[in-house]
Amino acid sequence: MSAYKDDKDDWLTVCLKYLLFVFNFLFWLGGAAVLGVGIWTVVEKSDYLSLLASSTFAVSAYILILAGSLVVVTGFLGCCAVIREQRSCLSMYFFCLLLIFLIELVAGVLAYVYYQRLSEELKQHLHQTMTENYAQPGKESITLAVDRLQQDFKCCGSNNSHDWMASVYISSKQAELRVVPDSCCKTITPLCGKRDHPSNIYKVEGGCITKLEQFLADHLLVIGAVGIGVACLQLTGAALTACFIYLLYKEEEEDFDLWDGAHLLLVQKDPDGALLRTPQYQHTTFNRQMEQ
Repeated sequence: MSAYKDDKDDWLTVCLKYLLFVFNFLFWLGGAAVLGVGIWTVVEKSDYLSLLASSTFAVSAYILILAGSLVVVTGFLGCCAVIREQRSCLSMYFFCLLLIFLIELVAGVLAYVYYQRLSEELKQHLHQTMTENYAQPGKESITLAVDRLQQDFKCCGSNNSHDWMASVYISSKQAELRVVPDSCCKTITPLCGKRDHPSNIYKVEGGCITKLEQFLADHLLVIGAVGIGVACLQLTGAALTACFIYLLYKEEEEDFDLWDGAHLLLVQKDPDGALLRTPQYQHTTFNRQMEQ
Protein backbone atom coordinates (compact mmCIF):
# COMPACT_ATOMS: atom_id res chain seq x y z
CA MET A 1 0.00 0.00 0.00
CA SER A 2 1.39 3.38 -0.97
CA ALA A 3 1.90 6.14 1.58
CA TYR A 4 -0.80 8.80 1.82
CA LYS A 5 0.22 12.24 0.64
CA ASP A 6 -2.55 14.24 2.17
CA ASP A 7 -3.41 14.10 5.88
CA LYS A 8 -7.08 14.80 5.22
CA ASP A 9 -7.37 12.03 2.61
CA ASP A 10 -5.45 9.73 4.97
CA TRP A 11 -7.92 10.36 7.76
CA LEU A 12 -10.95 9.93 5.51
CA THR A 13 -9.65 6.69 4.03
CA VAL A 14 -8.92 5.16 7.44
CA CYS A 15 -12.37 6.19 8.73
CA LEU A 16 -14.09 4.75 5.68
CA LYS A 17 -12.12 1.55 6.03
CA TYR A 18 -13.27 1.02 9.61
CA LEU A 19 -16.82 2.04 8.72
CA LEU A 20 -16.88 -0.58 5.97
CA PHE A 21 -15.70 -3.23 8.44
CA VAL A 22 -18.52 -2.25 10.81
CA PHE A 23 -20.93 -2.32 7.91
CA ASN A 24 -19.79 -5.81 6.91
CA PHE A 25 -20.50 -7.04 10.43
CA LEU A 26 -24.00 -5.54 10.31
CA PHE A 27 -24.33 -6.89 6.77
CA TRP A 28 -23.65 -10.43 7.98
CA LEU A 29 -26.17 -10.03 10.81
CA GLY A 30 -28.76 -8.77 8.34
CA GLY A 31 -27.96 -11.61 5.97
CA ALA A 32 -28.36 -14.14 8.78
CA ALA A 33 -31.74 -12.61 9.62
CA VAL A 34 -32.84 -12.74 5.98
CA LEU A 35 -31.68 -16.33 5.58
CA GLY A 36 -33.26 -17.38 8.89
CA VAL A 37 -36.64 -15.84 8.11
CA GLY A 38 -36.69 -17.42 4.65
CA ILE A 39 -35.76 -20.92 5.87
CA TRP A 40 -38.14 -20.71 8.85
CA THR A 41 -41.04 -19.71 6.57
CA VAL A 42 -40.42 -22.50 4.06
CA VAL A 43 -39.44 -25.34 6.40
CA GLU A 44 -41.50 -24.79 9.54
CA LYS A 45 -44.67 -23.48 7.90
CA SER A 46 -44.55 -25.30 4.56
CA ASP A 47 -47.71 -27.30 5.34
CA TYR A 48 -49.86 -24.18 5.09
CA LEU A 49 -48.42 -23.18 1.71
CA SER A 50 -50.47 -25.90 -0.04
CA LEU A 51 -53.66 -24.20 1.16
CA LEU A 52 -52.89 -20.97 -0.71
CA ALA A 53 -54.11 -20.30 -4.23
CA SER A 54 -50.94 -18.48 -5.34
CA SER A 55 -47.26 -19.16 -4.73
CA THR A 56 -46.38 -15.53 -3.92
CA PHE A 57 -45.88 -16.25 -0.22
CA ALA A 58 -43.48 -19.12 -0.95
CA VAL A 59 -41.69 -17.16 -3.70
CA SER A 60 -41.03 -14.29 -1.27
CA ALA A 61 -39.49 -16.73 1.20
CA TYR A 62 -37.31 -18.39 -1.47
CA ILE A 63 -36.08 -14.99 -2.66
CA LEU A 64 -35.04 -14.18 0.91
CA ILE A 65 -33.14 -17.47 1.14
CA LEU A 66 -31.31 -16.62 -2.09
CA ALA A 67 -30.52 -13.10 -0.90
CA GLY A 68 -29.32 -14.31 2.51
CA SER A 69 -27.00 -16.85 0.89
CA LEU A 70 -25.54 -14.18 -1.38
CA VAL A 71 -24.98 -11.94 1.64
CA VAL A 72 -22.77 -14.57 3.31
CA VAL A 73 -20.58 -14.86 0.21
CA THR A 74 -20.55 -11.12 -0.49
CA GLY A 75 -19.55 -10.35 3.09
CA PHE A 76 -16.28 -12.26 2.66
CA LEU A 77 -15.68 -10.52 -0.65
CA GLY A 78 -16.23 -7.16 1.04
CA CYS A 79 -13.71 -7.88 3.81
CA CYS A 80 -11.05 -8.99 1.32
CA ALA A 81 -11.69 -5.95 -0.88
CA VAL A 82 -11.39 -3.51 2.02
CA ILE A 83 -8.22 -5.12 3.39
CA ARG A 84 -6.46 -5.22 0.03
CA GLU A 85 -7.79 -1.80 -1.03
CA GLN A 86 -8.09 -2.91 -4.65
CA ARG A 87 -10.48 -0.89 -6.72
CA SER A 88 -11.41 -3.86 -8.93
CA CYS A 89 -12.48 -5.98 -5.93
CA LEU A 90 -14.28 -3.04 -4.36
CA SER A 91 -16.13 -2.39 -7.62
CA MET A 92 -17.25 -6.03 -7.76
CA TYR A 93 -18.36 -5.78 -4.13
CA PHE A 94 -20.27 -2.59 -4.93
CA PHE A 95 -22.20 -4.23 -7.77
CA CYS A 96 -22.94 -7.30 -5.62
CA LEU A 97 -24.48 -5.00 -3.00
CA LEU A 98 -26.69 -3.42 -5.63
CA LEU A 99 -27.75 -6.84 -6.94
CA ILE A 100 -28.68 -8.12 -3.49
CA PHE A 101 -30.46 -4.83 -2.80
CA LEU A 102 -32.67 -5.38 -5.85
CA ILE A 103 -33.37 -9.02 -4.90
CA GLU A 104 -34.42 -8.14 -1.35
CA LEU A 105 -36.43 -5.18 -2.55
CA VAL A 106 -38.37 -7.50 -4.88
CA ALA A 107 -39.05 -9.87 -1.96
CA GLY A 108 -40.27 -6.99 0.20
CA VAL A 109 -42.52 -5.61 -2.53
CA LEU A 110 -43.98 -9.06 -3.28
CA ALA A 111 -44.73 -9.58 0.40
CA TYR A 112 -46.43 -6.18 0.64
CA VAL A 113 -48.52 -6.71 -2.52
CA TYR A 114 -49.61 -10.18 -1.39
CA TYR A 115 -50.45 -8.78 2.03
CA GLN A 116 -52.99 -6.47 0.40
CA ARG A 117 -54.93 -9.29 -1.25
CA LEU A 118 -54.38 -12.06 1.30
CA SER A 119 -57.82 -11.79 2.92
CA GLU A 120 -59.73 -12.00 -0.35
CA GLU A 121 -57.71 -14.98 -1.56
CA LEU A 122 -58.31 -16.95 1.63
CA LYS A 123 -62.05 -16.23 1.57
CA GLN A 124 -62.33 -17.41 -2.03
CA HIS A 125 -59.97 -20.37 -1.91
CA LEU A 126 -59.71 -21.91 1.55
CA HIS A 127 -63.38 -22.92 1.84
CA GLN A 128 -63.26 -24.63 -1.55
CA THR A 129 -59.98 -26.38 -0.73
CA MET A 130 -61.25 -27.77 2.57
CA THR A 131 -64.63 -28.93 1.30
CA GLU A 132 -63.55 -30.38 -2.06
CA ASN A 133 -60.03 -31.73 -1.47
CA TYR A 134 -59.95 -32.93 2.13
CA ALA A 135 -59.28 -36.70 2.40
CA GLN A 136 -59.48 -37.15 -1.37
CA PRO A 137 -57.13 -39.39 -3.40
CA GLY A 138 -53.95 -37.57 -4.42
CA LYS A 139 -54.63 -34.70 -1.98
CA GLU A 140 -52.76 -36.10 1.00
CA SER A 141 -50.67 -32.94 1.47
CA ILE A 142 -53.81 -30.79 1.65
CA THR A 143 -55.41 -33.22 4.11
CA LEU A 144 -52.38 -33.08 6.40
CA ALA A 145 -52.26 -29.29 6.08
CA VAL A 146 -55.94 -28.91 7.03
CA ASP A 147 -55.57 -31.27 10.00
CA ARG A 148 -52.53 -29.37 11.26
CA LEU A 149 -54.25 -26.04 10.65
CA GLN A 150 -57.27 -26.99 12.75
CA GLN A 151 -55.15 -28.37 15.56
CA ASP A 152 -52.57 -25.56 15.62
CA PHE A 153 -55.10 -22.73 15.55
CA LYS A 154 -57.87 -24.52 17.47
CA CYS A 155 -60.44 -23.92 14.76
CA CYS A 156 -62.92 -26.00 12.79
CA GLY A 157 -63.97 -25.34 9.19
CA SER A 158 -63.15 -22.35 7.00
CA ASN A 159 -65.72 -20.01 8.60
CA ASN A 160 -67.24 -22.32 11.23
CA SER A 161 -67.76 -26.02 11.90
CA HIS A 162 -70.97 -26.11 9.81
CA ASP A 163 -68.90 -25.66 6.64
CA TRP A 164 -67.94 -29.33 6.85
CA MET A 165 -71.51 -30.39 6.18
CA ALA A 166 -71.02 -29.35 2.53
CA SER A 167 -67.73 -31.20 2.13
CA VAL A 168 -67.18 -34.19 -0.14
CA TYR A 169 -65.52 -36.09 2.70
CA ILE A 170 -68.37 -35.80 5.23
CA SER A 171 -70.90 -36.81 2.57
CA SER A 172 -68.96 -39.99 1.73
CA LYS A 173 -68.95 -43.38 3.40
CA GLN A 174 -65.31 -42.79 4.30
CA ALA A 175 -66.46 -40.35 6.99
CA GLU A 176 -68.25 -43.15 8.89
CA LEU A 177 -71.03 -40.81 10.08
CA ARG A 178 -68.64 -38.08 11.24
CA VAL A 179 -70.04 -34.56 11.10
CA VAL A 180 -66.54 -32.99 11.21
CA PRO A 181 -63.02 -34.39 10.74
CA ASP A 182 -61.35 -35.77 13.84
CA SER A 183 -58.83 -32.90 13.70
CA CYS A 184 -61.63 -30.58 14.86
CA CYS A 185 -61.70 -32.36 18.20
CA LYS A 186 -60.10 -30.84 21.27
CA THR A 187 -58.80 -34.28 22.19
CA ILE A 188 -58.34 -36.47 19.14
CA THR A 189 -59.62 -40.05 19.46
CA PRO A 190 -60.91 -42.42 16.75
CA LEU A 191 -64.28 -41.27 15.39
CA CYS A 192 -64.42 -38.31 17.79
CA GLY A 193 -65.75 -36.21 14.89
CA LYS A 194 -69.18 -37.84 15.23
CA ARG A 195 -70.07 -35.51 18.07
CA ASP A 196 -70.05 -31.78 17.35
CA HIS A 197 -70.78 -30.47 20.82
CA PRO A 198 -68.67 -27.41 21.87
CA SER A 199 -67.16 -29.48 24.67
CA ASN A 200 -65.80 -31.91 22.08
CA ILE A 201 -64.82 -29.79 19.06
CA TYR A 202 -63.64 -26.23 18.36
CA LYS A 203 -67.13 -25.01 17.59
CA VAL A 204 -67.31 -21.63 19.30
CA GLU A 205 -63.65 -20.73 18.70
CA GLY A 206 -64.45 -19.74 15.10
CA GLY A 207 -63.26 -20.75 11.66
CA CYS A 208 -59.74 -21.08 10.33
CA ILE A 209 -59.80 -18.30 7.71
CA THR A 210 -59.44 -15.45 10.19
CA LYS A 211 -56.70 -17.17 12.18
CA LEU A 212 -54.71 -18.27 9.13
CA GLU A 213 -55.05 -14.80 7.65
CA GLN A 214 -53.60 -13.21 10.79
CA PHE A 215 -50.80 -15.76 10.91
CA LEU A 216 -49.80 -15.20 7.28
CA ALA A 217 -50.16 -11.44 7.58
CA ASP A 218 -47.73 -11.39 10.51
CA HIS A 219 -45.24 -13.46 8.51
CA LEU A 220 -45.59 -11.24 5.46
CA LEU A 221 -44.88 -8.18 7.59
CA VAL A 222 -41.72 -9.86 8.91
CA ILE A 223 -40.64 -10.83 5.38
CA GLY A 224 -41.30 -7.33 4.06
CA ALA A 225 -39.66 -5.56 7.00
CA VAL A 226 -36.54 -7.74 6.95
CA GLY A 227 -36.19 -7.54 3.17
CA ILE A 228 -36.63 -3.78 2.90
CA GLY A 229 -34.67 -3.07 6.10
CA VAL A 230 -31.60 -5.02 5.00
CA ALA A 231 -31.93 -3.52 1.51
CA CYS A 232 -31.69 -0.03 2.99
CA LEU A 233 -28.64 -1.13 5.01
CA GLN A 234 -27.02 -2.24 1.77
CA LEU A 235 -27.60 1.15 0.19
CA THR A 236 -25.56 2.64 3.02
CA GLY A 237 -22.81 0.11 2.38
CA ALA A 238 -22.88 0.84 -1.34
CA ALA A 239 -22.48 4.57 -0.65
CA LEU A 240 -19.52 3.96 1.71
CA THR A 241 -17.92 1.63 -0.83
CA ALA A 242 -18.30 4.21 -3.62
CA CYS A 243 -16.61 6.86 -1.44
CA PHE A 244 -13.79 4.46 -0.59
CA ILE A 245 -13.25 3.65 -4.28
CA TYR A 246 -13.11 7.38 -5.07
CA LEU A 247 -10.47 8.03 -2.41
CA LEU A 248 -8.33 5.13 -3.65
CA TYR A 249 -8.65 6.42 -7.21
CA LYS A 250 -7.60 9.88 -6.07
CA GLU A 251 -4.64 8.39 -4.23
CA GLU A 252 -3.51 6.47 -7.32
CA GLU A 253 -3.64 9.69 -9.34
CA GLU A 254 -1.41 11.43 -6.78
CA ASP A 255 1.03 8.51 -6.86
CA PHE A 256 1.18 8.70 -10.65
CA ASP A 257 1.84 12.45 -10.57
CA LEU A 258 4.65 11.91 -8.03
CA TRP A 259 6.25 9.19 -10.16
CA ASP A 260 6.00 11.37 -13.28
CA GLY A 261 7.73 14.26 -11.49
CA ALA A 262 10.48 12.02 -10.17
CA HIS A 263 10.98 10.58 -13.65
CA LEU A 264 11.77 14.04 -14.99
CA LEU A 265 14.36 14.56 -12.27
CA LEU A 266 16.06 11.29 -13.11
CA VAL A 267 16.57 12.22 -16.75
CA GLN A 268 20.07 13.75 -17.20
CA LYS A 269 20.89 16.39 -19.84
CA ASP A 270 24.11 18.17 -20.96
CA PRO A 271 24.53 21.97 -20.75
CA ASP A 272 23.08 22.29 -24.28
CA GLY A 273 19.88 20.44 -23.21
CA ALA A 274 20.63 17.20 -25.00
CA LEU A 275 19.50 13.94 -23.35
CA LEU A 276 22.46 12.03 -21.96
CA ARG A 277 20.98 8.93 -20.26
CA THR A 278 18.25 7.64 -18.00
CA PRO A 279 19.77 5.49 -15.25
CA GLN A 280 17.70 2.30 -15.31
CA TYR A 281 18.76 1.25 -11.83
CA GLN A 282 17.41 4.52 -10.38
CA HIS A 283 14.00 3.90 -11.96
CA THR A 284 13.95 0.39 -10.57
CA THR A 285 14.82 1.62 -7.06
CA PHE A 286 12.25 4.38 -7.23
CA ASN A 287 9.51 2.03 -8.45
CA ARG A 288 10.17 -0.33 -5.56
CA GLN A 289 9.90 2.56 -3.10
CA MET A 290 6.59 3.60 -4.62
CA GLU A 291 5.20 0.06 -4.33
CA GLN A 292 5.95 -0.15 -0.58
